[in-house]
Amino acid sequence: MISINSTTAETTASGQVNYRTAEVDGVEIFYREAGPKYAPALLLLHGFPTSSHMFRNLIPLLADKYHVIAPDYPGFGHSAMPERSKFAYTFDNYAQVIDNLLEQLGVNRYAMYVMDYGAPIGFRLAAKKPEKVTALIVQNGNAYNEGIEQFWDPIKTFWRNGGSTEREAIRWLTSLKATKWQYTNGVKDQSLVSPDTWTVDQALLDRPGNAEIQLDLFYDYRTNIPLYPQWQAYFRERKPPTLVVWGKNDTIFVAAGAAPYQRDLPNAKVHLFDTGHFALETHGDEIAKLMRGFLGGILK
Repeated sequence: MISINSTTAETTASGQVNYRTAEVDGVEIFYREAGPKYAPALLLLHGFPTSSHMFRNLIPLLADKYHVIAPDYPGFGHSAMPERSKFAYTFDNYAQVIDNLLEQLGVNRYAMYVMDYGAPIGFRLAAKKPEKVTALIVQNGNAYNEGIEQFWDPIKTFWRNGGSTEREAIRWLTSLKATKWQYTNGVKDQSLVSPDTWTVDQALLDRPGNAEIQLDLFYDYRTNIPLYPQWQAYFRERKPPTLVVWGKNDTIFVAAGAAPYQRDLPNAKVHLFDTGHFALETHGDEIAKLMRGFLGGILK
């Protein structure tokens, strides 16, 4: 059952963004939706520690030509945050939730924009149902070992045994200091980054119990690495049209993770921007322009 949020706002030159909720497998999923429903669909999958809020400026730049859908995962943004004993906070489960949401919405084919956590969620969807994916836009979303460097060392230690000491050692990643750092690190002109970004994200991270959810997800991220060969095989075999846009100063998913896409997708276009992890904050207009040119030649 889909319930429409009573507040639909954010009027732009290209229309309105609607804020909706849908009940998916008993969990309320919040999503932003804009553009004509008959237009080609574009799914936007967010990263950590944010939500569909990261796409707030991008959506109006695309909604005149595309049916844009940007959900929040359970435990993120305005989606429900079920107890950990009642909901498995894993990338497998997130991919299933998003797949079920799209089925409820009647979206059978779609292009995907994947960023950070959105990459392992989106690539699971694509590998499972490749016939549904019309194109990929990858922004600081990893599928190659080259993209993971020093930042991940303490997380890898946690992966090895899942111990409480190792879990506590990375708890700082849920702090305001870490959230602000994700937005500002590698950014040459930090005045371009709105403080609303880390303030909104941190308010939601600070909900009682949310830090434990995020630590569960850091541990589950270990399940993504063994899937890299499967995703790379999907790239080679299906050859989805692909645009890669990457903040080259990112220390979470480093720039070395961008070029390998062209090993398996020789026709992929790769664009590096002089910014950090959240490239949309500083280069959103340029990325939107690239997306429109890229998608315009594919989606009719």
